[in-house]
Amino acid sequence: MTRVVVVDDQTLVRQGIRGLLDLAGIDVVGEAGDGAEALEVIAEARPDVVLLDLRMPRHDGIWALKRLREEGSRVPVLVLTTFNDDELVLEALRAGARGYLLKDVTLDQLTRAVHTLAAGGTLVAPSITDRLLRAVRDGPPPAADGPVRIEDLTGREREVLRLVAEGYSNREIAGVLHLAEGTVKNHVSAILVKLGARDRTNAVLRALHEGVLP
Repeated sequence: MTRVVVVDDQTLVRQGIRGLLDLAGIDVVGEAGDGAEALEVIAEARPDVVLLDLRMPRHDGIWALKRLREEGSRVPVLVLTTFNDDELVLEALRAGARGYLLKDVTLDQLTRAVHTLAAGGTLVAPSITDRLLRAVRDGPPPAADGPVRIEDLTGREREVLRLVAEGYSNREIAGVLHLAEGTVKNHVSAILVKLGARDRTNAVLRALHEGVLP
């Protein structure tokens, strides 16, 4: 069973999400009301996925994302919020979020998103994807964590990168390309190094800026 921590400053919202996920067979193993509390709960509960609101008192969702990244946490974070401002979406993704959904999603959409992130994929709400891609192409490139060697990407790595951008997990990519899952992981690691990216989302954003992805 997939284990989830829900982070939202509104108790009623947390309880509602817990109830819905319970119906879908997803185990909510912890709750938090702000970013600081979230770090403690995540460290203790060790969830498969974190559902994170952005606007919260004291320490907000962006703060929590940055702290998780600084601490080297690899737990996938799905932003679940009412705010769909382009800059906020980009800031969350650059801070390390692996997914971004609005709170008007259906239970089925939320469930699929949780399972997608748990399997190593990424997901952004279709309603904001087009705007996001335009903002990525028109805005400044995301900061690179190391030297960028886009020209060194092999044909196979570009294939893997395209599937990563479409939200495929390593296992799914392995099935599509008829590769071993370990081989896909190696390709993803090489892509991150060559794009100077800290994670899969950052790699996709940088690839879009550089014209590697259509």
